[in-house]
Amino acid sequence: GVDCPGQKMIRAFVAIAPPGPVAAALSTAQAGLPSGRAVAPENFHVTVAFLGEHPEPLIEDIHLALEHMQTPAFELALCGVGLFGNDRPRVFYAGVRPEPGLSRLRAKVLQVARSVGLNLPRARYNPHITLARFNSGLTGELAQEMRDFAARRLDFTAGPFVVSEFLLIRSMLGRTGPVYEQLAAYPLSPQPSVSTSLGQIPERP
Repeated sequence: GVDCPGQKMIRAFVAIAPPGPVAAALSTAQAGLPSGRAVAPENFHVTVAFLGEHPEPLIEDIHLALEHMQTPAFELALCGVGLFGNDRPRVFYAGVRPEPGLSRLRAKVLQVARSVGLNLPRARYNPHITLARFNSGLTGELAQEMRDFAARRLDFTAGPFVVSEFLLIRSMLGRTGPVYEQLAAYPLSPQPSVSTSLGQIPERP
């Protein structure tokens, strides 16, 4: 579409929010953070796909396409913590255990986004939940202190929890970090139990 002047731009991403007990466990992993800015529990999320900044009508198109997506629910578990930015740690995060259901959801979301005209780069996917940010990266003693802090939490685990919906979230860059606003939630189809799926086979005439 044409970018009209004055058109509202929205920076958006698709994500999964952990349930209360998992968020509480993540808060415990943040406790005693030696430096940086801890992410507030209500902002914990696993990014499924970052969509970038686009005119509002295009985000509306994505929303309508996501509403028609059929994807089964799945379980996610968190394990371990780590730091992004080896020499200058920038982010402290909790890891997400590999899960085919999550890969499937991401593939479908990317497919839907591309189908409405979003040109998304093919990036390597490293699912995680950000626990803290260090603005320009940590160096020297601060970096070492943070590495030691992360090393003491390597055996962190939480979940598994059932992912029954995913979210479309707007990200607004604030002075103290991003501010998130949930735009929409999309239910995942419940995993069928054997008895119901067998009951749905049509009888042969």
